[in-house]
Amino acid sequence: MKLHELKSAEGSRKRRKIVGRGPGSNWGKTAGSGENGQKSRSGYSRKTGFEGGQLPLYRRLPKRGFTNARFRKEYVVINLSDLNKFEDGALITPEILKEMGLVKNGKDGIKILGNGKLEKKLTVKAHKFSSASKEQIEKLGGKVEVI
Repeated sequence: MKLHELKSAEGSRKRRKIVGRGPGSNWGKTAGSGENGQKSRSGYSRKTGFEGGQLPLYRRLPKRGFTNARFRKEYVVINLSDLNKFEDGALITPEILKEMGLVKNGKDGIKILGNGKLEKKLTVKAHKFSSASKEQIEKLGGKVEVI
């Protein structure tokens, strides 16, 4: 068997319906759009959530409670194991982390998490620290500074 001898299975490839070529194409005049009405017109598009005039679900459901989504702060997360790239006794700031490629966009700040094992004494300046990371940095003789 060669590539040019391959054929698709019988009935697996259906011919596309060609519409709107005048009377007689596909048994009628409406090009597959049914009879009259808004949906048969060109340019028709229905609003998302539209339920035919019935009050849409998103308006029927009760709105209650408080959401802080618009005002919440998002932090870039860095693990302690990532800080092993620096030399012993180095000062680590958000600018240095950006230069090294550990932080791509600043968001609302940087948070240091305690995942991994830190092997060097470092001075770290960041916006937030987890308690485990703070403990591990200080145990090695490093300093933690909250910006």
